Amino acid sequence: MKLKEALAGTVPEESLRRLSNHFDVIGNVAVLSLPPALDPYKKTIAAAVMAGRRNIYTVLNKVTMVSGDARTARYEVLAGGTTVTIHTEFGFRYRLDVTKAFFSTAMAYERMRVIDQVEPGERVLVPFCGIGPFAIPAAAKGAPVTGIEKNVDAFFWLNENIALNHVRPAFTAILGDAFDTPRIAGSSFDRIIIPTPYGMDAILPVLSPFLAPGGMIHFYTFKNRRQVPGIIDAFAHDGFSVTYYRSCGNVAPGISRWVFDIEAETG
Repeated sequence: MKLKEALAGTVPEESLRRLSNHFDVIGNVAVLSLPPALDPYKKTIAAAVMAGRRNIYTVLNKVTMVSGDARTARYEVLAGGTTVTIHTEFGFRYRLDVTKAFFSTAMAYERMRVIDQVEPGERVLVPFCGIGPFAIPAAAKGAPVTGIEKNVDAFFWLNENIALNHVRPAFTAILGDAFDTPRIAGSSFDRIIIPTPYGMDAILPVLSPFLAPGGMIHFYTFKNRRQVPGIIDAFAHDGFSVTYYRSCGNVAPGISRWVFDIEAETG
């Protein structure tokens, strides 16, 4: 829906210019990020969102950035009530409380790009597993998956979604910090998918020793474009070759989430 057009005549033109037509929809929950200048019109904007998208039953306004060990933001409810929903992505269903577990719809196609590479029988490790959008499709392809998640609420929904998507036999879910590795000591993985939270790039040298010979790491990090050549050089210095990389979308002015597919150099 074109939100600005729907609000024409009800919100002053000067205020409308501050409004984005884009907002996230997670299941039946719409998530807006309204600037303070639009505070007088929040309820009007929320009503327009619900009128334009009949499947939406709750509208939230994101009032802080994602932060902390739980990797969650703070929200205010503008319309509706419950913040629990089921989001469907490429045939998989994810139940979650939007306010208590991080989930990005913007990463959907990137997740499928990676999952398309997973082969049955591969041993897959997913730290910062969240509610399971990387790990559950990998398990559904017949890969034994180990998922690690620190946020107790996200871990609860991870287990709900393992059951919801019928992948329990292939899944080992660990409640804990990805930097604490004793519970995977002695393990070796053919593929490590690291959806790194902001500021936690130090996880790569912690987990890379668990990569099996010939294995692949999908490493996500937040950088500006000018930093990318230096990152690739640093990987080479550490004995890795980059087979693929791309921006997965802007997260702040000049800052994007980047993915690097890397493998250990041989010879």
